[in-house]
Amino acid sequence: MKQIYLSSSALAFLTSAVLVQAAQQGATCNSTNPCSSQYPCCSEYGFCGDGYYCLGGCNPLASNTLNSCNPSPLCENANYTLSDTSRILSNYTYFNGNASEYDWVVEQGSIINTTSNGEAAIAVLLTETGGGTLLSSTRYVHYGQITARLQTGRWAGVVTAFITMSSIKDEIDWEFPGNQTTTGQTNYFWQGVIPTQTAGVTETGLTDTYANWHDFTIDWQPDSLTFLVDGNVTRIITPVEATNNATGAVQFPTTPSRIQLSIWPAGISTEPQGTVQWAGGMINWNDPDYVAAGHFYALFQSVSVQCNDPTTPSASDTSYVYGANSSLDTPSIAFSNASTMINGAPALIGMSTSAMSMWLGISVALALGGLVL
Repeated sequence: MKQIYLSSSALAFLTSAVLVQAAQQGATCNSTNPCSSQYPCCSEYGFCGDGYYCLGGCNPLASNTLNSCNPSPLCENANYTLSDTSRILSNYTYFNGNASEYDWVVEQGSIINTTSNGEAAIAVLLTETGGGTLLSSTRYVHYGQITARLQTGRWAGVVTAFITMSSIKDEIDWEFPGNQTTTGQTNYFWQGVIPTQTAGVTETGLTDTYANWHDFTIDWQPDSLTFLVDGNVTRIITPVEATNNATGAVQFPTTPSRIQLSIWPAGISTEPQGTVQWAGGMINWNDPDYVAAGHFYALFQSVSVQCNDPTTPSASDTSYVYGANSSLDTPSIAFSNASTMINGAPALIGMSTSAMSMWLGISVALALGGLVL
């Protein structure tokens, strides 16, 4: 082998080439500004790319074509014990779409194993420098009953959340803002539309959600959406109640969704003032709990899923796809036996595989003092 040292101009050229490709891949996208054929997939955060951009949360209505996104893994009845982290992939960028290999992926942040009140669980962490933690299921649910057993945080500005989120932003929420440990908030959204009048409702009378385990349930059916705490119904919504009288659109969640568990910082300067107030104010990074542990946290013990697809999938079906007649107002969902996996290694951090490989190669070579060939 021989070692080659790059001149500053050569290094600048290679770095520029990588950054240009990264910029092209990171173009923003939405339903009126879809992605190009070169980087066809609109990620859950609204950026065009390939590789893992085409997996969980990829928006088919903002991608280059309806089938640019990989098919979404089919719902399976399951009881997930989260303390078994062998089924949780800690770095989402390495996920290849194989939902038989991993049940959950960490999209952001960190998790650790812990025990509370004699029950093994995971803690999802929030730090001042690293932000919050988001854990997403690898499989989707298209109607069904989902229950999460959890203990919330107890700090102003810190939000614990158990939600479902579809690729086109249908959303169903259980959220626990700030230090309000005897209440929870239920909400739902249709395709990301923020209504003039919030659909959020505060559920009261809970025993301390920080100190005690509770089972929070989202029972999502084609004709109703029911929220429960420890098996007791707290709220029911029907599609009729979700109808927009001005447009006639039924603004009720209808599309396959992933389950997401999180802790996130609402009480920070970059959040809107209304969000900060909703969460109980700014986060106190000098809180004794934070100083002692080095993080804030919420605990998740388990998640159970009972699927209730509107029609029964066949034995060969493996995934959901959006039908050819899908539009913003009337998305249609079909079963498919197409693979949910991407080919080869996934792209990383907003770059194609080749660009990232080149960039990593350059970085490692520079750290070692040159390029080895």
